[in-house]
Amino acid sequence: MSGTVYIIGTPIGNLEDVTYRQIRLLWEVDFICAEDTRVTARLLNYYDIKKRLVSFHEHSSRSDADRIISAVLDGADIGIVTDAGMPCISDPGQVLVKLAHENNIPVRVVPGATAVTSALALSGLKFERFTFEGFLPVDRSARNKRLEILRDETAVMVFYEAPHNKLKNTLNDFAEIFGGDRNIVICRELTKIYEETLRFTVSQAIEYFSLHEPRGEFVLIVEGGKRENLSLDLDSALEQVLKLVEMGEKPTDACKAVARETGIKKGELYSALQKRGTDCD
Repeated sequence: MSGTVYIIGTPIGNLEDVTYRQIRLLWEVDFICAEDTRVTARLLNYYDIKKRLVSFHEHSSRSDADRIISAVLDGADIGIVTDAGMPCISDPGQVLVKLAHENNIPVRVVPGATAVTSALALSGLKFERFTFEGFLPVDRSARNKRLEILRDETAVMVFYEAPHNKLKNTLNDFAEIFGGDRNIVICRELTKIYEETLRFTVSQAIEYFSLHEPRGEFVLIVEGGKRENLSLDLDSALEQVLKLVEMGEKPTDACKAVARETGIKKGELYSALQKRGTDCD
């Protein structure tokens, strides 16, 4: 009989943000798969938990994943954790969970803190829905393609920005594509000593960080576009398609992406693209 895979949330900064169930499962599993064993070791040491750690990160091989799944099939209960927050969201733990499901292994979730919902609660923005975008592509062209697709998004958008990325460049891209008057909330170092929540327009944020060098990890909450200010007719949607095609996107993929964001049918966009004389092959 196989063991069980437990997806175990961990604190996003403050080590006191754990639950009784998280502590119990970290004690009870046979071993813990960690993105960075050094980070997880600090949490385990804080609670005096003695448990074997197995490294599993974005550069781990398929054979590494297979060995872990093989141990579960042999009866081991394992925990999957990430450096901070809920595993398997913009995180290599997704690979193990997918393999577990494919092998009919029970998967259970032990929920905990997340930067997404924490930042949304702090933002003070009024919204009924949001879209989680995670980390934007580092490549400028790919990043702008993604932002072009989001230009007419009416939901609040949540982005992650890590210290090694360039917050200033991202803000400039926001200004270019969303406009400088779009409201943005920037949450820095959530639950840590230097936690900070900053509320700006995009233009104000650019000005602020020209004077204050960005430090730490950021969650960016960007206000969605106001429906009355958006042109979501076929012509404006087609312009979005054309911009993506100019950036190198395949016409069919560009139509599909814009259709998903605007609600206009992919077939309509593709037909309009053909009428414009664009090469759709």
